[in-house]
Amino acid sequence: MKPIKPTKIQSNKINNTNHKLTSAEMGKLWVTYTGNTMSTCVLRYYLQHIEDKDIKVVIENALNLSQSIVENIKEIFIRDNFPIPIGFTKEDVNLGAPRLFSDEFYLHYLNYTSKAGMSIYSIAIPIMSRKDVRELFINTLQSTVKLVSDVNDILEAKGFLVRPPSIPTPKKIDFVKQQNYLNGFFGNVRPLHALEVAHLYDNLENNVTSKALLIGFSQVAKTEKVKKFLLRGKEITSKHIKSCSQQLHKDNLPSPPLLDDLVSTSTFSPFSDKLMLWHKIDMFSMKIRSDANGMSLNGRRDLGGMYTKFLMDIGLYVEDGANIMIDQGWMEQPPEAVDRDELSGGIKGIE
Repeated sequence: MKPIKPTKIQSNKINNTNHKLTSAEMGKLWVTYTGNTMSTCVLRYYLQHIEDKDIKVVIENALNLSQSIVENIKEIFIRDNFPIPIGFTKEDVNLGAPRLFSDEFYLHYLNYTSKAGMSIYSIAIPIMSRKDVRELFINTLQSTVKLVSDVNDILEAKGFLVRPPSIPTPKKIDFVKQQNYLNGFFGNVRPLHALEVAHLYDNLENNVTSKALLIGFSQVAKTEKVKKFLLRGKEITSKHIKSCSQQLHKDNLPSPPLLDDLVSTSTFSPFSDKLMLWHKIDMFSMKIRSDANGMSLNGRRDLGGMYTKFLMDIGLYVEDGANIMIDQGWMEQPPEAVDRDELSGGIKGIE
């Protein structure tokens, strides 16, 4: 495979910057900046322990992309006198730590985290009012799509790509004729349709990567609270993997293999507990979007119930993680609206 050229986002020229950043622009820029400072730390560490030359090139591309995103957003923040978030710095990564994951895992990791990035960027584009900010997110999304394409090409070339299950091609167009099409718990339950299979598989693909990451993080976490939180996340993820796999197996469809064996036995942490905790809160938040998408395109009551349970599990888990971040003084506050009650002296008004 030919080396992949590093993908860089070109700095945007100043366009209609007379307008102040809107709340939507502030929020999306803030979370994108913070997330990519984290990615920069993780990818710099991955590059310290890598043997496969093709995988090294794609990791370098991903690092260049994250660094470009951070620099482009910083330019906007400086122009708009917006305080630059701390995010994550060299203090949150130990480049001298031993290897924690195999080369193959790096590819699955990029596939997993790029989905979260694309979700943020694609949702941002329609609600960005300023042309410079909108173009930044368009360029960022296009570059991330290119990265994901490169990652999948290498997964396939290396024999690591596991394809979603195959189902028969329809012989004709048909229409649903009875309400029992929606059955799931009782009665005549139909086989899974293509969109249900797609989202079950996507959920599994995310969760097997998440579980391996949680195994590695829980091995090296220093704070007892953080370690217990990560182990709890592993248990939740394992249950979700089992539930989704069972749904596929009922229709004799395969599920993707676990990646647990791609984690080393190291107990020496390459990352701060703050970074690992924030990373998993962020990625579990992505699962909320993923599960909600799966539920919205589902047509069976049992799957709807399963996704509802998933969302409850994840919502409680993310909240508990946020409480740990707050207790430790690690949670950086996003931009927020004005508290008019506080400005008026705390009087809530007359009802």
